Amino acid sequence: MKFSEDYATGTNVIRSFTDTTIDVNNKTYDKSLIIGNNLLIDDWSISHIEQMEPEHWQALLSHNPEVILIGTGSSLIFPHPASYAPAIDMGIGVEFMDTKAACRTYNVLVSEDRFVIAGIIL
Repeated sequence: MKFSEDYATGTNVIRSFTDTTIDVNNKTYDKSLIIGNNLLIDDWSISHIEQMEPEHWQALLSHNPEVILIGTGSSLIFPHPASYAPAIDMGIGVEFMDTKAACRTYNVLVSEDRFVIAGIIL
C-alpha cells in the first residue's frame, strides 16, 4: 500500500509497506525497526513479539512517548500484560496490532502531532 500525504519536514513518515518491507522517508527497510516522530532505529533485533524482553521495553520507554504501537507481524498477537506493565505504570498507552495496521496508525498519530513510537516487526 502506498501513502501520499506529506507531513512536516524532519518527521519520519511511513510511505509504504508490504509483508516484508517498510519504506520510511523513501528508504526501504527489510528488518524490524523502531520509528518515532524524529527517531529511527533500523536494527531492532526483534523478529517475533515473544522475543521482547524488559530491555526492549526500556528502550521504547526511554523516549517517554505518549503512545507505543507494536506491529506484531502479519497477525495480531497479544503478549502477556506483565511484559508491558512498566509502560502502563508510567501512563503510556500501549497498543498491539498487526504490522500493517500499526503502520497506518503510526502515520495518523504523527499527522495529529502526537509523540508516538512504533516497534514494527517484519
